[in-house]
Amino acid sequence: MSNSTTRRKSIKNGVEILVRGTVQGVGFRPFVFKLASRFSIFGTVTNTSEGVVIRAAGPQVFSFIDALSDEAPPLARIDELSYRPLEKPMLEKSFTIIASQTTKSSRANIPPDISVCEDCFAELTDPADRRFGYPFINCTNCGPRFSIIETIPYDRPKTSMKLFDMCDDCSREYLDPLDRRFHAQPNACPLCGPTIYLHDTQGQRMECEDVIEYAISAITSGKVLALRGLGGFHLCVDGCSESGVDRLRKRKNRPDKPLAIMVKDLDQAETLCDLSDREKMSLTSPQHPIVLLRPKPHSPLAVNLAPKMSDIGLMLPYTPLHHLLFAHPECPAALVMTSGNISGEPICTSNEEALSRLAGIADLFVLHNRDIVTRVDDSVVKLLAGDIRSLRRARGYAPEPVQITQELPELIGCGGGLKSTFSLARGTSIYPSQHIGDLFNTASLGFYTESVDNLKRLYEIEPVAAACDLHPDYLSSHYAKDLDLPLYRIQHHHAHAAAVMAEHNLEGPVLAVVLDGTGYGTDGTIWGGEVLQADLKSFTRLGHLEQLCLPGGDAATEEPWRMGMSLLHRLFGEDGGRMDYFSSIDPTARNVLVQMLENRFNTPLTSSCGRLFDGVAALLGLTPVATFEGQAAMQLEALARQSLTTEWKDILIDEIEDADRYLIKAKEQRWEIISSKFVKQGLDDISSGKDRSTVALQFHSWLISCISRLVEKLSGTTGIRDVVLSGGSMQNGILLEGLLFALTRRGLTPHTGTCIPINDGGVSVGQALIGGMQHVSRSTHES
Repeated sequence: MSNSTTRRKSIKNGVEILVRGTVQGVGFRPFVFKLASRFSIFGTVTNTSEGVVIRAAGPQVFSFIDALSDEAPPLARIDELSYRPLEKPMLEKSFTIIASQTTKSSRANIPPDISVCEDCFAELTDPADRRFGYPFINCTNCGPRFSIIETIPYDRPKTSMKLFDMCDDCSREYLDPLDRRFHAQPNACPLCGPTIYLHDTQGQRMECEDVIEYAISAITSGKVLALRGLGGFHLCVDGCSESGVDRLRKRKNRPDKPLAIMVKDLDQAETLCDLSDREKMSLTSPQHPIVLLRPKPHSPLAVNLAPKMSDIGLMLPYTPLHHLLFAHPECPAALVMTSGNISGEPICTSNEEALSRLAGIADLFVLHNRDIVTRVDDSVVKLLAGDIRSLRRARGYAPEPVQITQELPELIGCGGGLKSTFSLARGTSIYPSQHIGDLFNTASLGFYTESVDNLKRLYEIEPVAAACDLHPDYLSSHYAKDLDLPLYRIQHHHAHAAAVMAEHNLEGPVLAVVLDGTGYGTDGTIWGGEVLQADLKSFTRLGHLEQLCLPGGDAATEEPWRMGMSLLHRLFGEDGGRMDYFSSIDPTARNVLVQMLENRFNTPLTSSCGRLFDGVAALLGLTPVATFEGQAAMQLEALARQSLTTEWKDILIDEIEDADRYLIKAKEQRWEIISSKFVKQGLDDISSGKDRSTVALQFHSWLISCISRLVEKLSGTTGIRDVVLSGGSMQNGILLEGLLFALTRRGLTPHTGTCIPINDGGVSVGQALIGGMQHVSRSTHES
């Protein structure tokens, strides 16, 4: 088809219009129908695997085409709109919606699940409405999409709603072009749709007149509720009850990791947390993600929701069932809503799975009979350096594509080991999966392979090549190898950089600062504090943080005191083991660790920023032993925030001028930031009486200053002004904001992720882009 921006000619027979993007399941066909009526257009509109196809004719056809883009429904996303003249006159004398058609390949975007709209909420709470109190109310503007779709085109028989025949009233709405539920595929009511009911821990159905009443009574009495939701189960307790939270933690074996809460509405959120305008907009957006917020002092929230953390995850109700719980007068001010799973495993989706796997955690099960086709966890975002940034991309966002300027073959980027996702690529689109989680066991690998097969089927993509992490032992790397396709092994931090480049349409070269916990390096060591020169095919390592010993290898990631001891040994040799630190650790274990460091036994080298943060946190007495990934670093940031002032950035600029003393040129002429030097200064400051919070902030400042100064030097020698910031450590708001500020003040142009996570959840996007570009080059060379 010709592009709509080409010169318009008089079209006698009409046009065929193809609209690609997120245009199915978002009320687009009803919108087109109403638009056609307004502009006196006759013709047809239909869903196809390619997108929405419109055949249109009439004197105002070009005004009609303009309005398609200008006035599209709020949930629609148009990636491409093109048209071509029709060769023969149309026979239609009116405008109609015709049955969906299946074409050779699927190019239509799969719509994500969307929170309850205002109109449906009004009906839900109106005693006079026939859907009053109905927990599955929806319309073309809201409700389940990705989680219930089996295949496309998006029509009811191809969703899990196919089991529910619409009643006469629902059918009338569905067929009425002027109704809000015109072609709303999940349309239902209490007479014809899904229902909720209760089961006990023995799997027996409980007879109950009011499920909501019974559920709230259980929560207020301290019980743990398992709640089947949109994309999986939640485990729910009273968020203001320390005993309830403690009970959930013990049963789920989750001693410290923060738990997300849900509150009734924005007013309630404002009584509990400090909210900026951007955070309010994110909370109330159609996606309704979990937003990381600062709780107010003396709030009624349980203190053990997020121990020693500065943020708490909060979201608003996004399903009708959530709203019904909060409408009950006895509902607590906040409900914990954490993923319904055994720690380390995927969220449960089916009733049978939940009754089996959650029986030792939950006291009561609220179930329903609408099947969940695709597992989708809650998305997580955070206001970082002035923008809302995705930390976990799932419900409300997945599987919408990332649009790029390069043309890629059909390919899969298989992701990493932590916070895993995968991405499918085709043409100028990369389709990141929903958040999968850490790939460490057969259950999570099963979820991963199930999700790959599902997304391949939905988009009709059959990869001709694969890209994976350089680390040979990741389960995702084994999966990629077993595909028996041309395989491109992408260095972890290069993939991080490319994900940001994809989002900002940067071809490179760029300077990339990638800070995280771990990544397999090309030299066989563990990287994680890297400064690279990168484009979309290759990279050069220009600098990194000082390499430190990692005592015990992977054991050090769970026991930050080991990195604290490694820093002491680097600074003071064997005497460091006799210093008055880590008294809570068994003396024999400390002595063994000193001998390991002395003899360089099982102490691989690492330039990891995450492990450096672990060591500093441990030396400041925060977390000698961690119970979840990133715990020590998060607590160190929270401690530093206690000393954060408005003058902090001005002081930071002065410190950049002094950063050269921490920079050296090491082997192969790479720059190295000698981080142990400023750790030594921090220890001296503690000895002289400075409080821990001040020292924690000073550590952040030194690190920002050294990285900024190094990047400035490298920009001078390479002439590169674009700087990419990525990696899990960049989720630290002090670090990211400081680097963006400092680099901008030095005349550079920094870029970081917004819609693609800068943690390992975005790695698969970078892999797909680099792998695709390398495959194109290889194919061109071979031909």
